Amino acid sequence: MDHPAQSKPQRLRELIERQTVVLPGAFNALTAMQIERAGFHALYVSGAGLSAARGLPDIGLLSLAEVVADAASMTKAVTIPAIVDADTGFGPPLAVMRAVKEFEQAGLAGMQIEDQELPKKCGHLPGKRLVSTSEMVSKICAASDARQDREFFIVARTDARAVEGLDEAVRRARAYIDAGADAIFPEALESADEFRLFARQLAREGGKAPLVANMTEFGKTPYLSVGEFEDLGYRLVLFPVTALRMATKAIDQMLSELRSRGSQRGLLERMQTRGELYDLLRYAEYERRDRHFHSTEDDHGSG
Repeated sequence: MDHPAQSKPQRLRELIERQTVVLPGAFNALTAMQIERAGFHALYVSGAGLSAARGLPDIGLLSLAEVVADAASMTKAVTIPAIVDADTGFGPPLAVMRAVKEFEQAGLAGMQIEDQELPKKCGHLPGKRLVSTSEMVSKICAASDARQDREFFIVARTDARAVEGLDEAVRRARAYIDAGADAIFPEALESADEFRLFARQLAREGGKAPLVANMTEFGKTPYLSVGEFEDLGYRLVLFPVTALRMATKAIDQMLSELRSRGSQRGLLERMQTRGELYDLLRYAEYERRDRHFHSTEDDHGSG
C-alpha cells in the first residue's frame, strides 16, 4: 500500500484524482484477491456477479444482508478499495441510509445506487422503468447524510438514456450531483460519440463530478479501451462481469470434457496448480502463524 494510514475511501479518491481507475468486477473473495494480485488498484463488487454466484438473475433479488456479507468477505481479503453495487438502494431513503452505514462498517470505499424502479433490470436490457428524479435525489441526499466518513464515495447511476434520451440523462445527472453524488454513471450509452457528448453536456451545465463508464460485454456499449474512455472524459471504468463470464465458460468446458472423457488429465495445463492456489491464499503464512502459536503454547506449558 502506498498510504497505509489512509482509509479506503480516501485512497479511492486519491486514485481518481491521479488517473483513470480500472475496476474489474469481483464475485467472491477469491476473485477479489486475484484482482489485487494482478496489480489493479481498486475493484467493483458487481451486483450481477453476486446474483449469478447465488444462482439468481440480476433483478434486485438479493437482500441488503446478503450483499453486505458477500462484500465484507471481499474487503477483508484485500487491501485495495472497493465500490459495491447497491442496485436501487434496497428501498426508500431510510433504507438507503441503513445501507450506507452497513457498507461503511463492512469496509467498502463507496457504493453505487441507480434510478430504476423495482424489479430492476440489467442496464443493457429493454423495458427498464425509472423512478422520478425527485425520488432518486432523495435517496442520494439520504446516502450523503448517512455516511460517517465524509470520504465514503457515492456513485449515482442513471438509466435514463434508454428510457428518456441522452438530454434527460444529463439533466438527471446534474440533479444527482447537486444532491450530493460524488460520481455519475450513465448506463448503456451506445457509442463513443454518446460518451463524449454526455461528458461535454454535463460539463456545460456545470456538473462537475468524475464519470463512470461500464465496459460490460454483449451489451449496448461498444468495446472501448480504458485509454479511449479516459480521452472521452471518464475517470472510472468498470468491467463488472468479465471475470465471472470467463470463469463460468471455463467450468462449462471442463465439465464437458470430464463427462466425455472421464478424466481431467487433458486439462491440467489449463488449471491453476495446487501451489499457485496456495500462494494466492497465503497458505504458508497461515502455517507460520500456526507454528508460532504452537511454540508459544509449548513455552508456556514448560514454564
